[in-house]
Amino acid sequence: MAETVFEFGYGNSKLQVSLPAEKIINNVLGKPCPAIVDVPAAVRAALRNPIGTPPLKEVVKPGDKVAVVVSDITRAWVNFDQFLPVLLDELNDAGVPDQNIFIIIAPGAHRLNTQAEFVVLCGEKVCHRVAVYNHDCHKQEELVYTGKTKGGVDCYINKRVAGADKMILTGGIVHHLMAGFGGGRKAILPGISGFKTIQGNHLFCMNKEVGKGLNPNCIAGKLEENEMNEDMIEQAALARPDFLLNAVFTPENKFARFVAGHWYEAWLAGTKMVDEIYGIPITAQADLVVSSAGGFPKDINLYQGVKTIDNAYMAAKPGGVVICCLELPDITEPAEFSDWFKYPTMLEHEMALRANFTIPGFLAYRLLDIARQLSLIIVTRQENAGFISKAGMIPATTVAEALALAKEKLGRDDYTITVMAAAANTVPVLK
Repeated sequence: MAETVFEFGYGNSKLQVSLPAEKIINNVLGKPCPAIVDVPAAVRAALRNPIGTPPLKEVVKPGDKVAVVVSDITRAWVNFDQFLPVLLDELNDAGVPDQNIFIIIAPGAHRLNTQAEFVVLCGEKVCHRVAVYNHDCHKQEELVYTGKTKGGVDCYINKRVAGADKMILTGGIVHHLMAGFGGGRKAILPGISGFKTIQGNHLFCMNKEVGKGLNPNCIAGKLEENEMNEDMIEQAALARPDFLLNAVFTPENKFARFVAGHWYEAWLAGTKMVDEIYGIPITAQADLVVSSAGGFPKDINLYQGVKTIDNAYMAAKPGGVVICCLELPDITEPAEFSDWFKYPTMLEHEMALRANFTIPGFLAYRLLDIARQLSLIIVTRQENAGFISKAGMIPATTVAEALALAKEKLGRDDYTITVMAAAANTVPVLK
């Protein structure tokens, strides 16, 4: 039987994976996409030819007080420092001086960012030009009420931002494990929202019926009937942002496109491009999915690895087998993720999550939920075997060992295979 050899990233090294060619039905890879060569020119073009609004220079008025919402340090890959100077220059040209502009770092429920992280995110020159503030979701006195959504969530956002004459949202658009896509309205919720507002929205990720775990509509790439996304859109509309500037990225994390204009319409156009690059059609789900995150830093710990596992799971038949190659040198980090594996039953985990929803808790539950629906084999370091088993998965130290386990689990020779060498960034779409 002819074999096809694939190269998988594994930490800072590579694994050679040999698979029977005749069994492979899908090879899921991100589509090649040219990177923007002149970033400032591309940003200016987007700001001057926006989607759904007049150009930025016509949206703002001379003397306006302008709030620019920027994601926190967990989104440093957006490379805000490369396009924020152009945005500020455009505002200056419209009659809005630097002293009338401020940046609000939007961490949602994450920790507050440091002054040094402000510089990493925005660039040193930008931090000298305009004031930069943290949003603190826990300080009720710094929040203002904007209304209630149809789902019953009371909406509170940052008072400083709400008090500005104009609000501009920035960010990067990628697939999101719960909200369908990142970017856009997420600058408002969770970005600059109050903690109870964030909790109220995130609970839409849980099934309406207690005891049934997660909401099947809150998944990567899905916007319609995704209750979390729909509530986010309502909350953003209540906040009434005036303009948006978001970036889409190539598989190499270079800028592929900037979308600007209406906070919803421009963002939606960006999501379509993300799907074109990373939403990869598959002909059918396979009995066996063989995958890798793509190496460091995507496989530094299991918390980061959940995205890879979730995408690989979407390509597998119910009751099938998924192999994920994840080195996981810091497998138990962060503690707020690994601590969630203490619950003896899924129901106890679910009830704890409903009582105090956290993203790490959700991701831990999601991982356990996947592991009980199929055989999930993790190729990793030997010392990780204990934690992998505790989390309901099957440890293996080599790909050969994992393939032998998979064949044993499948119990037959006529199985099909899907290969996902960059599963952290590619979302399989069943056609």
